[in-house]
Parts: sequence; C-alpha cells; structure tokens
Amino acid sequence: MKFFDRLQKETQQSRDYLFTAPIIHRAMSGDFTLEDYAAFLLQAYHHVKHTTPLLMATGSHIDGSREWLRDAVAEYIEEELGHQEWILNDITACGFNKEKARNSKPNMSTELMVAYTYDSINRVSPLTFFGLVQVLEGTSIQIADQAAQKIQHHLALPQKAFSYLHSHGQLDQEHIKFFEKLMDKIEDEQEQQQIIHAAQRFYHLYGDILRELSPEQAKTIA
Repeated sequence: MKFFDRLQKETQQSRDYLFTAPIIHRAMSGDFTLEDYAAFLLQAYHHVKHTTPLLMATGSHIDGSREWLRDAVAEYIEEELGHQEWILNDITACGFNKEKARNSKPNMSTELMVAYTYDSINRVSPLTFFGLVQVLEGTSIQIADQAAQKIQHHLALPQKAFSYLHSHGQLDQEHIKFFEKLMDKIEDEQEQQQIIHAAQRFYHLYGDILRELSPEQAKTIA
C-alpha cells in the first residue's frame, strides 16, 4: 500500500471526529448565522497566520540529504504567503472590524493546535507538519467550496466575503495531488508513523477548534 493511501486509512476514525463537529452540519443545512461565519474566520486567521512561520521552521529542520523535500516546503511557502490577509478581508466584507480581529486573542483550542504544531516540528520531526497538511487540505477539498456556497446563499453575502474558503477549495484540489506524490516518497516506517500520529492528533485538535466556535465570539470584532 502506498503511504498516502495508508495515511488516509489509518486516520479515518480521527477524521470522523472532525467531520461530526455540529457546526459543519449546521453550515450545510443552512442553520448558520453571520456571527457563526465571523467566528470561524476569526479562528482561521489565528492559525493561518502561523502557516508560513511553521513552514519555515519545517524547512530549517530538514537536512541537505533531502533537498527535494526542502524544495517542496519552499513551494508550499510560496503558495501560502499572505493568506491570513485574505481572511481579514473576508472579515471586513462581512461587516466586522479586521483590525480588531488582527489584535484579538485566539480561542484556547486554536492556540493549542498552533502550539502543538511548533512543538512537534521541534521535538519530534519536521515531517509532523505534513500531518497538519493532511488535515487542513483534505478538509478543504471535501467541504470548503460546498460550505462557502451554502453559507453565501443562506446569508446573501458578497463573493468577496469568501476569498479564503473558495480559494482553498480550488487551490487544495491541486495541492492534495502534490501532497499525495510527496507522501509516497516517504518510505521510512518510523517517519510514516510520525506523520500518521500527527495527523490523528491534528484531526482532533481542529475538530476541537470547530466545536469551540460560538457566535458570541463575533462580538469581539464588531
């Protein structure tokens, strides 16, 4: 079995935890408010703003014997630059204050996921970052575009309020193909297990972020 397929198989139970977060069902069924969406964007900002620094940390821990992997990380950095600003612009398009969002504090679950990512890269292996890629990009291609369409229709928001969700649904279709080829080059059993373990943890951590969202949080950026 190719490693990417093994990764998919061995993270299924953890993936189910994420996809059973009540807010996903509510978004797909139309039981979703503007404040729900703003709360989601706010926490997305707080973890997405760390993507480039996390990728830089990952690349710095990969030795010269795997230049192909460092090149892949550099390509990810180029693709991810500035996405946190897209989210802030979406927040503005929804009628909220992006500077208040920029200066706000993340929810505990968001802070824990970010902290775990830095810790795993430094303490375990830089390859653990790819567990987060598995979770965020896999989630995007499954629900980002569909959720954006449902939310936009239900809330009658402009297209410019969905640059983050729409772009990731589209971009990550290509990213996941790149990711699959990259993962299939990881042949060491210990490294494969590190990535699987990290992905399992990230599915739960991101699921907790979604479960902690509350429309009340939107009041902090009104």
